[in-house]
Amino acid sequence: MLRLGRKRAEKLEFGIFTLPILISVIAVFYYPFIMTIRYSLTKWNGISKHPKFIGLDNFKQIFMGDANFTHAAWFTVKYMILYIVLINVLAILLALVLDMKLKTTNWLRAAFFIPYILSLVIVGFIWKFIFMQGFESLGQSTGWGVFALSWLGEPGLAFISVLFVSIWQSIGFYMVIYIAGLQSVPDDLKEAATVDGAGPVRRFFNVTLPLLAPSITISVFMALTNSIKVFDVILSLTGGGPGGTTYSVAYDIYRDTFQNNLYGYGTAKALILFVAVLIITIIQLTLFKRREVEA
Repeated sequence: MLRLGRKRAEKLEFGIFTLPILISVIAVFYYPFIMTIRYSLTKWNGISKHPKFIGLDNFKQIFMGDANFTHAAWFTVKYMILYIVLINVLAILLALVLDMKLKTTNWLRAAFFIPYILSLVIVGFIWKFIFMQGFESLGQSTGWGVFALSWLGEPGLAFISVLFVSIWQSIGFYMVIYIAGLQSVPDDLKEAATVDGAGPVRRFFNVTLPLLAPSITISVFMALTNSIKVFDVILSLTGGGPGGTTYSVAYDIYRDTFQNNLYGYGTAKALILFVAVLIITIIQLTLFKRREVEA
């Protein structure tokens, strides 16, 4: 009897402590998600109290007749691939350099990490000023043609600008992950590879890189999710221009929902983005986890 009473008391105590959390999660995540599914099936301007139910018409229009969404999806895919590759390669190279015992190592780590503390919106406005006015002054003083280019006015250069600013702002975060991974590699293995005659390059690819698999999994996952949802740097740096050539899927959702008042249509796009992110991240994590086991 005492044991039963104690178990009931423990269950009651557990329920008392977890119930507020469950209510908060349901109110903040699950209820809005259910409402998102509901509004994606309606034609709604965000003001009307009675959205018009139209079934799957929003999704049909998105996949069959929305050129803006197609272009935004293609932009996002290109940005995602380049961002994932460049941010991870550069972060690994920086981590290798800053993992060395240099006198300025701590200062350099802080210098690379500080931009990550700043909001991408602020960073976007800063670099917008640099591209539009700072480069003009540099071009006049140096005479270099690269500073005279319209970095935010031409589609190709605008894409490069968005990608560059995003990498510049976030590379410190990935660098820290890889430094932590490098510091967990046993020195005994490196010394054994050196004794066997392996040079620095071979030692890196045969010893260090395989043991960085957990760090690579985390970094690629973070880079993947962040790149698919890219929005704030585009909003502050290019505003989707020139001529809508730097619209990402997230920015296209924002434009349709809050600028064109197509809340039902924009919600359908947001739901598609959610499903895409979910599927891609599950596939990525599954593949990379398998490689970790093999390594």
